[in-house]
Amino acid sequence: MTSRSGAPRRHLANSPFAPKVEPEVENFELDDRVSHQTYGLGRVVGREREAVTVDFGNCTKRIVTPYKGLEVL
Repeated sequence: MTSRSGAPRRHLANSPFAPKVEPEVENFELDDRVSHQTYGLGRVVGREREAVTVDFGNCTKRIVTPYKGLEVL
């Protein structure tokens, strides 16, 4: 058995299936007020290329892209 390379497959023009749509990644700045579906209201206290660190008051969480459930207020 061969292993997959992990590279995304290209979409063929004559394919009957719709191409996969890349999710739009939101850009967060330091001190942005945010809301998360699970953790509630918080403030961005750290920012990396692929993640943000958010202080929710009772806990601090590192959330990676595509930042599922996180939105700027």
